[in-house]
Amino acid sequence: MMPGDLVRAPIAALITADHPQWSTDQYICLDDLNRYRATQIEKSLTAERGELSALEQEVVDSLREHELLTENVDEEFAGQRTLGDRLSDQLAAFGGSWTFLIVFAAGMATWIGVNAVVLRNEAFDAYPFILLNLVLSFIAAIQAPVIMMSQNRQEARDRMRAEHDYRINLKAELEIRHLHVKLDELMSHQWERMMEIQQMEVELMTEICSKNKR
Repeated sequence: MMPGDLVRAPIAALITADHPQWSTDQYICLDDLNRYRATQIEKSLTAERGELSALEQEVVDSLREHELLTENVDEEFAGQRTLGDRLSDQLAAFGGSWTFLIVFAAGMATWIGVNAVVLRNEAFDAYPFILLNLVLSFIAAIQAPVIMMSQNRQEARDRMRAEHDYRINLKAELEIRHLHVKLDELMSHQWERMMEIQQMEVELMTEICSKNKR
């Protein structure tokens, strides 16, 4: 028989849950005590596996939220553009391409060739090509604000992307900090359970040694 005041508190709680009339002022037989010790060990290990599963679920949920959070900023920004914005972006993209340079050079060469060679005597824009200069000035006057509007939208897109990245990084930092706290708590709980199991093993070894001495 074992005095109730020598029974550890977690085991005593299990005994009291099954037998409310029992108290630590009474005794308990070694067979029942060993059975409750085994129950406490199983409960501790089950609780440990449950905490690990909950921690893994938190990580999975966190990763899922991060994936949803990082969904396409470009698509969100593109959905806010008006018809004029899309047109100016396309014009700016065309104006900064090799296609535009080739077409522009070919057009100028054709214009100059037609007026200087083919229609030398009946040229609609004879040298010094005043009409061509007017057309080029008009193109430059139109192209400059179009490019500036496109650059402004690119800057707005970059700001949106930077703010989005900041939110993601902040969320990740908070999640990592939260996971560190959870891991510290888990390690602390595991250490406490290991100490409980070790103390119960010591008690069992002490009882076995006492029986052998008898």
